[in-house]
Amino acid sequence: MAAASQDGGKPLWGSIVRTVYLNGSYVAEGDATVSIFDRGLMFADAVYEVCSVLDRRIIDKQAHLARLERSLAEMAIAHDVAATGWDDILATLIERNHLIEGTIYIQISRGAADRDFLFPAPGTPPTVFAFTQARSLVANPMADRGMRIITRPDRRWGRRDIKTVQLLYASMMKMEAKAAGVDDVWLVDGDVITEGTSQNACIITRQGHLVTRDLGHHILPGVTRLSLIEIAHKSGITVEERRFTIAEAQGAAEAFVTSASLFVMPVVEIDGLKVGDGLPGIETMALRSAYIEQACGPK
Repeated sequence: MAAASQDGGKPLWGSIVRTVYLNGSYVAEGDATVSIFDRGLMFADAVYEVCSVLDRRIIDKQAHLARLERSLAEMAIAHDVAATGWDDILATLIERNHLIEGTIYIQISRGAADRDFLFPAPGTPPTVFAFTQARSLVANPMADRGMRIITRPDRRWGRRDIKTVQLLYASMMKMEAKAAGVDDVWLVDGDVITEGTSQNACIITRQGHLVTRDLGHHILPGVTRLSLIEIAHKSGITVEERRFTIAEAQGAAEAFVTSASLFVMPVVEIDGLKVGDGLPGIETMALRSAYIEQACGPK
């Protein structure tokens, strides 16, 4: 649940002991602990955000914080995003952990209280933490070869627009993809694609239109998805926010996913059938380059 070590202070990520933020303090990861009664642990009663960092800069930071605020409001978790000073917290974590490229994870639960399905009394302090993960984002080999995807039924809860920590089904599907020897799963309702396990799904039609699912309770309003739509509009690409089927995706000119850590990632195969010529699409890679260029803009 927390960013704590599980082995006597041994770091969970890499060889360097990270500094993490927990409930107003900066502590070594091995010293970061939360109550066993935390509702995030017992009920998945928590929300989260993941922001990418390139050259020590947080990408789409304000959009991520805005979505965090929305998730908290939808879940009625009392946490004042503006008053917490997240800009300073995240900057401090980047500095203390010498993070150049990677991600920052933020999680806020309803707090700790004796186990009860009913929410605890007003005034129960939320559990708030954040930590960094160093990783290569731009130089991702998968961008060169493309993702291979399989489809599976979407059996998640109905409020997928709230970024909660209820990720068990997504985790199970990622393991199913691994067992099948592919990269990930697109979740479907009947034959209609909703989204990936942790990404928004997109296609480019034979007419050159960018198609992505319309917003609603059925998908997460992706921050990268939003930025990409803006880039597409500026590039003169027609954008259609609507339902599309497995067959339409398989017959598309190109396909890709968007997420905070994958940016724009080409999809070259769906359920064993090649998309286009089976190689990362030209338009997809141009959009990926445009997104990274925008993210690494003027300091």
